[in-house]
This record gives sequence, C-alpha cells and structure tokens, in this order.
Amino acid sequence: MAANSTTTSTTQRKSAPRTTKTSRTDAQRIREGLTKVRNGSVSYARQTAERSVDVPVGAVLTVADRLNEAVEPFTKRETAERELKSFRTQVERELNKLERRGAQSRRKARTRARQTRNRVQRQLKQRRREVETTAKRNRVKAEDSLKRAQTTVSERVSTLV
Repeated sequence: MAANSTTTSTTQRKSAPRTTKTSRTDAQRIREGLTKVRNGSVSYARQTAERSVDVPVGAVLTVADRLNEAVEPFTKRETAERELKSFRTQVERELNKLERRGAQSRRKARTRARQTRNRVQRQLKQRRREVETTAKRNRVKAEDSLKRAQTTVSERVSTLV
C-alpha cells in the first residue's frame, strides 16, 4: 500500500472523486455518547477516590504543622523563656482589662444606686411636704370652723341668757 501511494502523483489525487463525510450514523453517535459517559463516570470515580484520600492526608498535615508551631518555641531555653514572658505579659494585660472593666461596672452601679437613693429621698421630701402642707391647711380650716362654731354657739347662748 505504501508503494502505491508514493507512485501516484498529486494531480491524480486531485482528480480522484472525493468521498465527503455527510453525517454520522446513529450508531456512531450512540457509541460516542457511551464513551463520553464511561469516561465521565471513570473521571468522577477517580476524583471521588482522590478526594477521599486527599482530605485526611491534608488534615493530618495541618495538625502536624500546628503541633510543630506550638512545640517549636519550647525547643530552646531562650525561646522558651521568651515565650513564657510573652504569655505572662498577655495574662497580665488580660487581667488588667478585666480589672478595669470590673471597676467601671462597680462605679456605674454605685452611681446608679446613689442616683436612685437621691431620687427616692427627693420624692419622699416632696411627699412629706405635701402631707404636712395638707395637714396644716386642714388643721387651720378645722380651727377656723371650730372658732366660728364657738362664736355662733356663744352668741346664741348670750341671746338666750
């Protein structure tokens, strides 16, 4: 076959009738679709298998990195002392924050209690004043009524005697 193809000239090839590929047959299309589905399924299965292996391996590597980061400062005496000093400083800073927050809350509570006490005392004084004023007014009215009644009674007694 190779010999025939080398002996034919290019002019002969051009003059030979062409067979054009018109359309694929249904069977070809079905075979192509099945191949795509098969390749897709294989690809999906491969990806799932890879993922099921990659996730735990990645988790182990992450844990190992974090463990190394946690242990590394304590491998040498100088770095361990520096790390402990840093921890002490952080703890002191947090304690100071908590102390300030507690003191602020205590001051606010004391201020609220003082304001409430002062308000209650003001209201008590105001009500006491109102009660005293009302009692004085009623006493004065009663005394005036009593004096008028006394005067009326004495006038009637004097007219009778």
